Amino acid sequence: MSLARPLLNAWLRLTEKRWLAREQDPVALRRSFEVKARLFFHAPRGTGFARESLAGVPVQWVAARGVLREAGPAIVYFHGGSYVFGSSDTHRAMLGRLSAEAGLPACLPDYRLAPEHPFPAAVEDGLAVWRALAARSGGVILGGDSAGGGLALALLAEGLRQGLPPPRGLFAFSPLTDLALAGESLRQNARADVVLPASRAGEVAALYLKGAAADDPRASPLYADFTGAPPVWLVVGDTEILRDDTRRMAARLRAQGVAVTERIAGDLPHVWPIFHNILPEARASLRDVAEWIRSL
Repeated sequence: MSLARPLLNAWLRLTEKRWLAREQDPVALRRSFEVKARLFFHAPRGTGFARESLAGVPVQWVAARGVLREAGPAIVYFHGGSYVFGSSDTHRAMLGRLSAEAGLPACLPDYRLAPEHPFPAAVEDGLAVWRALAARSGGVILGGDSAGGGLALALLAEGLRQGLPPPRGLFAFSPLTDLALAGESLRQNARADVVLPASRAGEVAALYLKGAAADDPRASPLYADFTGAPPVWLVVGDTEILRDDTRRMAARLRAQGVAVTERIAGDLPHVWPIFHNILPEARASLRDVAEWIRSL
């Protein structure tokens, strides 16, 4: 483990976890994340960014220097933020690094957020973008982190059910896969997790679901049918409250015949690849998933 890891963990525990535990206003959460992303997350020099609308959904394209946006497979990446905050801007630097590593462009949808737009708005937007890109030469690879990772998995199952052309694969960093919040790690790692306050999990889930069933597979992919799905790559930290969301998701996928690569990392913060500018383990994870993407 790097020297940066314990320092980052301590800083996140003292600042970010406390902030997330007390802030109630979604607008304030969004504004804070946007400011921090501009300050701390930077894409490789020469990365290109472009905004457009696909099927009525605003998206942001990210392509590293020398990567063509128009040709070949594309990564369709869904940002995290508990379905309440986050945007293509907060995650575009990480996707710029991944674009450079994988040699592919990335499309980041700005799907609608709760509480203004509760479930299933995010699912509807994600499916619309996937349909718009389904005929792309080389196809798409779905990806996401935290709630966005859960959204990507839910979209995979729903897209298979609806008969959409399957993606080449799917990857997720620290995905939220069970809004019923039944994983043991939610309690076991409540103190150990340096980012997410377990005390807010039920509240955030309720903001998104707005009365919908927590075990609806479009909201909680842990309960979905993935028969016929392409390969899936998942990673999570062993001290995260969402550790068991990945472990149980990987087990369910394998039971349904899906090829799964599962990584459980030691003592790293929630969605650590986003800290690629300062954390060697983040860069290593992005190289790892890029190698897996190239193998598809």
